[in-house]
Amino acid sequence: MLAKVTSCALIGLEGILVQVEVDVSHGAPSLTIVGLPDTAVKESIERVRTALRNTGLHFPRTRLTINLAPADIRKEGPIYDLPIAVGILVASEQVWPQEVEDSLFIGELSLDGSVRHIPGVLPIAALARQEGLRRLFVPAMDAPEAALVDGLEVYPVENLGQLAAHLQGLARIPPYRPTEDLTALPPPAYAADFADIKGQEHVKRALEVAAAGGHNVLMVGPPGAGKTLLARSVPSILPTMTLEEALEVTKIYSVAGLLPPDTPLIRHRPFRAPHHTISYPGLVGGGHWPRPGEISLAHRGVLFLDELPEFNPHTLEALRQPMEDGIVSIARSTGTLVFPSRFMLIAAMNPCPCGYYGDPVRECTCSPAAIARYQKRISGPLLDRIDIHVEVPRVDYQKLTDDRRGEPSAAVRERVERAREMQRRRFAGTHLTCNADMGPTDVREYCRLDESGRALVRAAMQQLQMSARAFHRILKLARTIADLAGSDRIETAHLAEAIQYRPRK
Repeated sequence: MLAKVTSCALIGLEGILVQVEVDVSHGAPSLTIVGLPDTAVKESIERVRTALRNTGLHFPRTRLTINLAPADIRKEGPIYDLPIAVGILVASEQVWPQEVEDSLFIGELSLDGSVRHIPGVLPIAALARQEGLRRLFVPAMDAPEAALVDGLEVYPVENLGQLAAHLQGLARIPPYRPTEDLTALPPPAYAADFADIKGQEHVKRALEVAAAGGHNVLMVGPPGAGKTLLARSVPSILPTMTLEEALEVTKIYSVAGLLPPDTPLIRHRPFRAPHHTISYPGLVGGGHWPRPGEISLAHRGVLFLDELPEFNPHTLEALRQPMEDGIVSIARSTGTLVFPSRFMLIAAMNPCPCGYYGDPVRECTCSPAAIARYQKRISGPLLDRIDIHVEVPRVDYQKLTDDRRGEPSAAVRERVERAREMQRRRFAGTHLTCNADMGPTDVREYCRLDESGRALVRAAMQQLQMSARAFHRILKLARTIADLAGSDRIETAHLAEAIQYRPRK
């Protein structure tokens, strides 16, 4: 008898339906799996055989052929254990074919028949709904994640015996019903708060502007000035993610296998801080079967690169295109995958190898040539894509010992939220979410200047020798500063503040 069971393969962040065809025929006992299976899929038959036996079900001792269609797409991982087992049960007439119609099955089997967690449940559930399937059978621990997609009956499967009883009509598995609103935000918990940072008020202002518009920041200062603490405080002032943004981030983490078991939905903006020894594929994404890199894991959040000049220059240059386009394309012989990467870059570096160039207290021990080599490790095109360049000076003793707390992050976050709300209204009906997303056409439409503003920018371009990209980034930054001030127009003062964030030649 021939049985067909629907499952799914993941290609990047998207799913594609896979038909698991199982044929049980007469002949000498043999087993063949075709359809471009990888080693994990080939090994699945031993897991399925043992799981069936340990749950009291029968594994046919005849000629068994399993095809995973379409045959031109590589199948990988243990996701097909459950659909193969169901296909064998249907083909050997242990359960009824009509029970698997309009259903999609995914899951890894243990030898005792229990069903284990698999990555990528959210995009699989989205595909099932898109293809018109009504039922989705998933590992029990993955049911909350699958339930984020409306319009599906999600069945949590604890073990293979339970599923067989359901398909035989003996004991139905109740569909999963969330006991709480999965989209509700829990109380925020941040690693650091602006109120705990002594001094550095101008740096806090720069980070507030960056958070309000999604701009990139480079902080330069001596060791111990607070650059890392300031960067780790940024999530506490970022606006709350919308449900659409949360689903985007959750899909990435689900496919990467980084979604915590008790967290079906990522509710807070990501903060990724890779070490400077990270490889090119680790930062950008890649591998034989490409997986999201750190820039995609930071999507809709913050990518913090500490000790920026210590990163491999080749690796850093890979950031240029994702910073402009908000996506990263990874080409392989089997095709091209696109991962989202709309992140806010916060970078920190010392001014020289010893770290004290320009410090008023401690003398720099580096030669001019060493300082020049160190600073040139960051290319001009990459620096030109960073909107805000700010110096982080040494904090003096009086500020460190002052018992007064600074402005809390909650107050700053309220201003950021108001600025983002202005941007949401401005960009309603477009693909834009914040000022940093604007292209040249959008800048012309939303960043109009009066005569005095044009004169100021003209003088700045001549003195600072700015590129066309820097010109547009100044206008976007000025638009954000105006939003923080609640102004519909970009005033000269807003432009002046934006210009002072550009690096001096």
